[in-house]
Amino acid sequence: MCRSIVTLRRSDRPATHDEIHAAALQFVRKVSGYRVPSRANTEAFEAAVDEITDASQRLLEALTRPQAARRSA
Repeated sequence: MCRSIVTLRRSDRPATHDEIHAAALQFVRKVSGYRVPSRANTEAFEAAVDEITDASQRLLEALTRPQAARRSA
């Protein structure tokens, strides 16, 4: 759906707040059809981005982290 959204659950390091917010922003842009909302829709647009950012943060914290690739000896 949103090709510019990258996978934020990874084994080498946790996602930053900025990465999670950027993914939420891309999602809301895609769903709403707005790159930049009108003044009348700005509050709803920004609230959605904040809610999705928070929900994504909780999801990533609740999931177990993927195992790092094991080296064969």
